[in-house]
Formats: sequence, structure tokens, C-alpha cells
Amino acid sequence: MGATCSSILPSSCCRQDEGSNREEEPLLADKERRAVNMLVELFERRSTVSFYEGEPLSALSTLAYSDIYHLQLSAATVFSEVSEMDTRPVAREALEPILYMLQSPHIDVQNGASAALGNLAVNVENKLLIMRMGGLEPLIRQMLSPNIDAQVNSVGCITNLATADENKTPIAKSGALLPLTRLARSRDLRVQRNAAGALLNMTHSAEHRQQLIGAGAVPVLVELLGLDDPELQYYATTALSNIAVDDSGRQLLWNTQPVLIDALIRLVDTSTIKVQCQTLLTLRNLASDDQFQVQIVEKGGLDSLLPLLQSAYDPLVISASACLRNLSIHPDNEKPILDSGILTCLISLITQSGNEEVQCHLISALRNLVANNNADNTSFAEAGLFDHVKEVMENPASSDLVIGEVIAALNVFVINESLWPYVLNGGFIELLIPLTRSSVPELQYNACVTLSSIAAKANEGSESLVRAWDRPDGGLQSYLAAFLAIDEGMDPMLRSIALWTVLLFLESESPDLIRLVTSHPSIIRNIEKIAAANASSDGDPRNSAYTGDSFAGPRSSRAFESDIYDQDGENTEENDDDVYTRMVNLAQDVVSLVNTLEY
Repeated sequence: MGATCSSILPSSCCRQDEGSNREEEPLLADKERRAVNMLVELFERRSTVSFYEGEPLSALSTLAYSDIYHLQLSAATVFSEVSEMDTRPVAREALEPILYMLQSPHIDVQNGASAALGNLAVNVENKLLIMRMGGLEPLIRQMLSPNIDAQVNSVGCITNLATADENKTPIAKSGALLPLTRLARSRDLRVQRNAAGALLNMTHSAEHRQQLIGAGAVPVLVELLGLDDPELQYYATTALSNIAVDDSGRQLLWNTQPVLIDALIRLVDTSTIKVQCQTLLTLRNLASDDQFQVQIVEKGGLDSLLPLLQSAYDPLVISASACLRNLSIHPDNEKPILDSGILTCLISLITQSGNEEVQCHLISALRNLVANNNADNTSFAEAGLFDHVKEVMENPASSDLVIGEVIAALNVFVINESLWPYVLNGGFIELLIPLTRSSVPELQYNACVTLSSIAAKANEGSESLVRAWDRPDGGLQSYLAAFLAIDEGMDPMLRSIALWTVLLFLESESPDLIRLVTSHPSIIRNIEKIAAANASSDGDPRNSAYTGDSFAGPRSSRAFESDIYDQDGENTEENDDDVYTRMVNLAQDVVSLVNTLEY
């Protein structure tokens, strides 16, 4: 602020004229006079002086503890001025006089002290020390003052204190949330912003979000969405986005805030990019629930959201694609999304975007749209879906996350009646085979499951599978032989998938596939060894993974009965004993089927 000594210290103390009328000066003790004189000198070269230690701190403390109002005010003002530029970690000795002045009967002294604390509280160590020294209680008292400057400074300080995780619980339990919520409706924009910022800082854990809800913060945050101030809009959307992380938070918003979606959709069209991004992420979190998924689309959310996918600003595209991903989950939204004409754009962005988050969100959205649609999906292929997906898989720069999303999508595409031929005949088998040896467990597992889903279509299109039998990298036979080798270190789940794939090949009506499997030097032999590992099952059909009336004939709709790893969630693991039992039962099914075949 560029203050001079005369604007901070009592004017009579700054005079150098010995002839001045001393009767007008405050009656200062010698110690106080020496402190004033020292500070006058030090403040003129304050950029090179540390006021938080040594003689400068001692001089400031003398003024802070003085009974003379002007000296206290001078100390508070100096601390406030200095702390604007110097926010280093300080010791208790530096905070003690500031906290003392925070309890002064003079509001302007309190304001200077709280401003200094707020400045120092940008430093993590200072945040924690202020709380440990009991700074919160006097700040709350000052926050309750009718004085606007007192509200601005005290709430601003609490906002900074609340950014430290260690401070959040004490703040939540202190009773501060109720006045903070009230002050978020203040007519003073500075107070509103600070209070909204403090509420936002208290939304980073489920426990504190519940305490905010209990303090009545939700309707206030929703009200802030309708104001014209971008900072308030940003704080409110971010806080609501965090509240929407919890199931209970989303349910509360659904039950009590009927205007929320309308307000958020209006903000999607704002000119402030950070508000746009955060609004889309709030909608994304809300769209974790099916009722919000439908409502957002019904209220016209797509009209505002979809154009942002073509923005040149990556964070905006990420937010928009993340929101679309969740909206695409609901079957009722499939038609409005496709009717919007955005399909070609979505597919093109898979390769045009260099951002892996955008790629993951869009691939997942396309997967959801196909999964939700039982009608003819050839429009996806005609829009170039498989060309772009293949380009992503062939690109060595594609991340494991993106490849994982592609494999999960292929597993959905291959079981779709309209799209499976594009997977089977599009060269994807050759791209999946090397991934069965991936060092990334999710990629390896998903690649194996997707190959088994492709194998379920062997009866309709065995030519592609036959071509891939021994290439690339040894082909399907190499993958199956490796996973069926007698190796105690082999994951029984992966071995079960390989067994299932062999079973599907043998069930097909393809003489070439059946011949390739049964004539392989190790595949059937090792399966027989696996089947023999559990003689106690005695062929009891209740122990068999195969439930058909006979082993002959195609079953093109069958798929391996295990969840594919999805980037949206974790795979549910089976009990180890169940996995092992299923593996042995599958092996026995294969052996039984082989014994019925003529080859």
C-alpha cells in the first residue's frame, strides 16, 4: 500500500521538530517512545527489515500491548502493512501481539490485526499455528460484528485457515459455519466472496459437507448461482460440485433444489471460462444419478454442452466430455444425443484431441450409446468409429488409460448385432493379441475378455480368427498355449478366460478352427491336465461352468461371465476358491466336448 511512517504511527511521534507543542502529544512511557522512534526509522527501510523477530518485533509488541489507542492502532497497521509483502513462517512470539490486538475494544485495531492474520495465513505453517494459539474464536467474534471491514478481514482469514486439512474439523465444530452461511448473503461483495470461499474450502471431505448441509449452506450456494459476479458463481458451482460427489448430497439437491439444473444450464453459456468448466463438472457429478441424467437433457443441457466439445480450450473440452460421458449412461438420452447430430464430431475428436482425458470420456460415451441402443447401430460405423478407434490403438503415443477404454468399448461393440462384423473383420484381433502379454493387469485382462467375446462370434465369421491363429507375434495359438501351460504362477482367472475361448472355438461350426485347436501340440494336452486336477467333481453337472444340453452347435451370444475392467470403477473380484473351481470345471467341459468331436 506504500504507507509512510506518518500514516501509520501517531503524527506527533513522527515529528522531528523539538519545538513542537509537547502538551498535545500522547503521554508515552520511555519504552514506548523508544519503540516509536525505532519503528519510524525501521519503517523507512522496511523492505530490508524483518518485523517478526528481534528488536523490530520487540518494538511492535511494546506498541501492541500499550494502553494508548493510537499506539495499538499503529502496531496493528504496521503488522497489516508488512504482512502484505512478507508472509514467511513466523514464531509464536510474532503472533502473540497480533492475537492480543484481535481482542482490542477498538474495531479498527481488530481490523488491522485480523488483516495481518489473514495475510500470514496464506502460509501453511502459519495457518496451523494460528489455530493452535486459539486464533479462531476471536475471529468468529469479529465476524459477528456489524462492521463491514471487520467482516471482510475476519472471514477472509477464516477462508485462508480453512484451506489446511488439519483446521477444517475445528472450524466446522466451532460454530463458524452458521455465520459464514449468513454472510454469504451479505450485501457487501467482499464479504460475500470471502464467505463463499470459506464455505467452498469446507467441502473437501464428506464429513464437512454434511456439516455444511446442516448449517443450511446449500440453498445459499444455489442462490449465488444467479448473481452476476463470476467469483461467486465459481465458488458456488465448485462447492455444489463437491457436495454432489456424495450420494446423500445429490439426493438432497434433487429433493430440495428444483431450480438447480436450470441455473447451472444458464451458467454453461457464461463468458467466464472457469465458471463454464466448473459448471460442467457440477453437472457431471449430478449426472451420476439417473434422475439428473434425464433432467439435464430434458431441460436443454445438450444444446449448451455439445458446442463446447469443439472449443479450442482443453479444460473446457475435458469438462464437456466428462459431462457427456455421464449423460450417455441413461438409455433415454441416447436418442437426443444422436439426434443432435454430434456423432461424427464425437468420433473425430477421438483422434483429433491430444488430451487423454477427452479421449477416454468420448470413447466411454460412445460405448454407452451403443450399449443403450438395441436398434441398428451401423451409423456409428458409417461415421468412421472403427477407423478412429483403430488409429488410437495403433498410435504408440496412446496412453494405457486410453487403450483400456478402447478395449472396454470393443467388448461392447462386438456383442452388438450391428457392429460385431466391424470388430471381427477390422483387424482388431491382431491388435488385441499383443495386449494379452501387457504388463498392465487391466489391459491384459480386458484384452483377453474381449478376445473371448470375439470368439463367441466364431460361427458367423471364423475366417478372421483362422487368419490370426499364428500371427502376429505367434497369434491366438501362442496366447492360448501360454495361458494354458502348466505354470503355478498363472492367474487362474486369465487361464479361465483362455479355457472359455477354446470352448467357444470348439463349439463353432468352423472345421478350420476346430482343427487348429485340436491339432495344437499343447493346448488340449494341458487342458486335460488342468481338468484332472479336480477328480472329486466326478462330472457332477452342478459343478460345471457349461450348462448347455449338449456340446454341439453354436452359441454366438455367450460371453465370459466376469466383469470387464472399466475405467469408471473397480472390477469385483471373485473368491479365489470359486475362480479355481470354475477354471477346473471349464477344463473338464473342454475335455468332454473334445471327446464328442470327430476330427
